[in-house]
Amino acid sequence: MLHRRMLIMLAIVLLIVLVLGGIKALSIYRQVQMFSQPKPPVSVAAAQAELRQWQERLPAVGSLKAYQGVELSLEVAGTVKSLHFESGQQVKAGQLLLQLDSDQETALLGTAQADLGLAKVDFGRGSQLVGDSAISRGEFDRLSAQFRRNQAVVDQLKASLAKKSISAPFSGTIGIRQVDVGAYLASGTVIATLQDLSSLYVDFNVPEQALPRLSLGQRVLTQVAAYPGQTFPASLSAINPKVDENTRNLLVRATLANPDGKLLPGMFASLQLLLPDPQPHVVVPENAITYTLYGNSVYRVSQKNGDDGQPVLSAEQRTVQTGERREGWVVILKGLQAGDQVVTAGQLKLSPGAAIRIDTDQALKPAAPDAD
Repeated sequence: MLHRRMLIMLAIVLLIVLVLGGIKALSIYRQVQMFSQPKPPVSVAAAQAELRQWQERLPAVGSLKAYQGVELSLEVAGTVKSLHFESGQQVKAGQLLLQLDSDQETALLGTAQADLGLAKVDFGRGSQLVGDSAISRGEFDRLSAQFRRNQAVVDQLKASLAKKSISAPFSGTIGIRQVDVGAYLASGTVIATLQDLSSLYVDFNVPEQALPRLSLGQRVLTQVAAYPGQTFPASLSAINPKVDENTRNLLVRATLANPDGKLLPGMFASLQLLLPDPQPHVVVPENAITYTLYGNSVYRVSQKNGDDGQPVLSAEQRTVQTGERREGWVVILKGLQAGDQVVTAGQLKLSPGAAIRIDTDQALKPAAPDAD
């Protein structure tokens, strides 16, 4: 009887072990089946590599300078008698801006002019008398020298009197006034700045290797932080005839119009010098490039026939050599050909050889690059 019970218990245990083993085997079988099934294609966006005329640009930075700009200062000391300008005013060339007290110089000039008048009369009378031999030649030379001396004194006083006033040397915009009426000013005191803003200069440096590709009149695109997204056209107007020995850079100058007066001297400028001879290059959207420390790569869309004869798309990873980037596009120097289709969105979900499905609504195509 005991033996029979033991056999029943062993049978029950064996049955439980077989059931548990069957359940585990079924679970393993389902997992194997799940992993052995082909993965669904990954949804990505794609764009074609295009062959386009690409004009190279040489980036640089510089500072804006006025076409003409000076700090108006006094040559002599004196008390301000009158001011004839307001801060920020537009002035014309030759316009009187400041007058110092010049009463003493005016009085001295009057005396000198009276002496000059008398000396002129004596010189004229002496010219007649010396011809008639009424006076000696030596006396006539004295009268002549006195006349010239008095004329020089008048000229000297006129020059001194002219230094008592400041006039605009050219037309432009005058800056903030630094002086007031009645103030005593020492020589060299700056009263304001005057800038001609009708045109501006921008000076910048380029590597000496760029010299063969520089020529006067080349287009330069200028941008400033005050007007983001806005470009101001300029043209190359001067090339320095000497390379800096320390930096091996070449100083060049561009000129740009400023009819609206939006740009001011001293502004920091970002520049793009348009180099000549545009060349055809393969370009792709910049978001198609995966940048790593080991090199740049793209996922190229590859097509082959599946087991059922239907075309299947897959992602083929390719290492590429990139060039200049601009406006959402990047030049591909090596690794792709025009017409190749590359993945532009969804690369993080991909692995080499992964099946993909192109979703045309997933990403937008960048605007066409400016060929200029």
